[in-house]
Amino acid sequence: MQVRSFLRLLTAVCFIGSAAAPALAEPLPLDHPCGDLVKKYLTAVVMQDWKTASKMLVANSLERRQRETVQIIKSAPTMSDEETMLAGYNVKGVGELEKMSPQEFYQVDREAWHKKLKLSPEATKRKQETLKITVLGLVQEKDKGFVHATVRTSQETLTDRIEELFLISFVPDPADPKNYLISPEMKDRPVITPLDGSAPKEK
Repeated sequence: MQVRSFLRLLTAVCFIGSAAAPALAEPLPLDHPCGDLVKKYLTAVVMQDWKTASKMLVANSLERRQRETVQIIKSAPTMSDEETMLAGYNVKGVGELEKMSPQEFYQVDREAWHKKLKLSPEATKRKQETLKITVLGLVQEKDKGFVHATVRTSQETLTDRIEELFLISFVPDPADPKNYLISPEMKDRPVITPLDGSAPKEK
């Protein structure tokens, strides 16, 4: 009998302890603004509307991508290699890429990438016409204000159906905290914050 009483007490204490622990994340309703934003972003990507997509991304991520790409091209071992890397950008030299705004660079970079894919106009049109986007869930990290969306997409080529699962993260817009921007690198790059309180390091 004493054993049963002890087990009941232990269970009650564990329950109270877990209930009192602060929730680090909480699910959000699917009608949260980020639900519509993620659909708008993925639609822009599939429609190759890079101008719209660029405005929805964190500027620091675009700047880093621009800086890294320029450095790679500048490090080309020969002029011929540099010309090959610049193919598709429709610029006279790497200097033009450096002078672009991060949003402009994103647009020409995405255009160059899709030119390399060499998809037929018919296949591209079919993918755009058959695009389906389903937001499976939204969760918010309460202490940081980050929102993470799990999304499934489906689209068809002329021969296949392609289904993909994405995790897309949003952060509050520094210019307007009521709005959100997509942080494309959050799941790919570690965030390193020095313990001495200085600014986070890039990696």
